[in-house]
Amino acid sequence: MLGSMDCMHWSWKNCPKAWHGQFHGQKKGSTIILEAVADQETWIWHAFFGMPGSLNDINVVNRSPLMNKIANGDLPPVQFVANGHTYNYGYYLADGI
Repeated sequence: MLGSMDCMHWSWKNCPKAWHGQFHGQKKGSTIILEAVADQETWIWHAFFGMPGSLNDINVVNRSPLMNKIANGDLPPVQFVANGHTYNYGYYLADGI
């Protein structure tokens, strides 16, 4: 079972000068964004580094290959029941988005 999905912003101290504008983030200087999905035992099941551009967490999740699979219905079947209703796909909760 997947536990959580989150994005982390890292400062990129040695970013090439030509790329500074593309990787300008929420902090001063250049940043790179990592989207990761982990389970309760801290196994990383999915990782995606955001692409260049003015990206926040929502834009990174929108461009993620995992979210493309969810949107296209190309997922392994996972069936669970909540409040008497049967669901056929997993539930993804993204913190802070």
